[in-house]
Amino acid sequence: MVDMQFGKLYMAILALIIFLSCKQGLSKKERSEAQASDTGSEITSYLTRGDRSALLQKSSLSFGGSKASKNIVVNTLETYQEIDGFGYTLTGGSADLIASLSNTKQDSLLEELFADKEQSIRVNYLRISIGASDLSATTFTYDEMPPGKTDPDLNYFSIAKEKETLIPVLKKILAINPDLKILGSPWTAPTWMKTNGAFKGGSLKKEYYASYAQYFVKYIKEMEKEGITIDAITIQNEPLHPGNTPSMYMEAKDQADFIKTALGPAFESAGIKTKIIVYDHNADRPDYPLEIYADKDAAKYVDGAAFHLYGGKIEALSKVHEAFPDKSLYFTEQWVGGPGNFPEDLKWHVSTLVIGATRNWSRNVLEWNLAADASYNPHTPDGGCTSCLGALTIDDDRVSRNVAYYIIGHVSKFVPTGSKRIASTWMDSLPNVAFLTPEGKRVLIVVNVESEEQSFTFEESERNVPVVLPGGSVATFVW
Repeated sequence: MVDMQFGKLYMAILALIIFLSCKQGLSKKERSEAQASDTGSEITSYLTRGDRSALLQKSSLSFGGSKASKNIVVNTLETYQEIDGFGYTLTGGSADLIASLSNTKQDSLLEELFADKEQSIRVNYLRISIGASDLSATTFTYDEMPPGKTDPDLNYFSIAKEKETLIPVLKKILAINPDLKILGSPWTAPTWMKTNGAFKGGSLKKEYYASYAQYFVKYIKEMEKEGITIDAITIQNEPLHPGNTPSMYMEAKDQADFIKTALGPAFESAGIKTKIIVYDHNADRPDYPLEIYADKDAAKYVDGAAFHLYGGKIEALSKVHEAFPDKSLYFTEQWVGGPGNFPEDLKWHVSTLVIGATRNWSRNVLEWNLAADASYNPHTPDGGCTSCLGALTIDDDRVSRNVAYYIIGHVSKFVPTGSKRIASTWMDSLPNVAFLTPEGKRVLIVVNVESEEQSFTFEESERNVPVVLPGGSVATFVW
């Protein structure tokens, strides 16, 4: 028996030596082709159906087979913008709800959202409010004063309110993903800086431009002390909508004046590298950032413009890009109205935002908001959103996942920061977008916007993958 086992081992070693010798005899071209054949044949697909019978369901496909009448060609040689990331707004209310979970549940949830693991969706970008948003439990800024008092030197500036839940939750997230990008957006300046002295509406008084610029500087430095790097800020959330609580009205010419006379020089003097992003409102007013860009003294401080899509068309982003291709574009907010319509919301948000915004040069896509409870709380009274459905619903220690979880998960899980959008054939019935990751993986996201299944082929380097995609479903392919 021992002799027989030794003989088998000997033959196996001999076969391996012969195989390696043959491999070494291959030409460089033959070895390259063999490696490509070995590593390029398997495609991993992830499917979500509108009826929820599949939710990021994983399966495998292979290259091979004949072309269908519909063919999506992916071209890695034609590249576009670099991607910053995909994620959500971590509102104050979202942070409150996450912090309310038991430690075990909270840690498990944050791992699921932010970790680089197979069972996680790998969110890599968050937007947070600078002070309260309308999805905070109360209204506040970092330097509120009693009626009739002012604080132009910001002696009473404090981010203590954020240390209750937002900063502790962010620290846990950054421990999981230290490379997470964070965008800060204010809903209002301190009320004593405003024309109406109130949280809702009003405009920033010019006499406080310098103070408000230092407000941003202090915020960025105080967050840095907490180990939180603010990658970018927008100057005002929805500057043309003064009806939220909080909110503040700011026209383009005023935003340009604030940037060139106060914010830009303040950042420069303080050595702040945080990006300045303008507008942060709907795609029906691309003239707003264009007016700021036309002011060269303001534009030199500006990285780019941010958009929402409660008005206008997503193609407006490309018009801004064509006029100023050196400026970046961002998509920073879109809500799902509760209770939601899962199949329709899935199709619209993925095709219009994940696909549409990135095909129109956006470097990110963010859904609003990360979490709410079953009654769409917390929110501010008298002007806070009363029907914003979170990506998560958190009640007591229970967490459920809503449509925005899968909208973002279909891209954040597979497209890391530093990826690039690449060319893919457009089809109205099969909206799609493709990316090349820093590791060299190809990612293709396709939506079947029709009610019936569609057959198509996607092709890369003359290799074909036949696919049958159910009606109303979203698929992500990775290879």
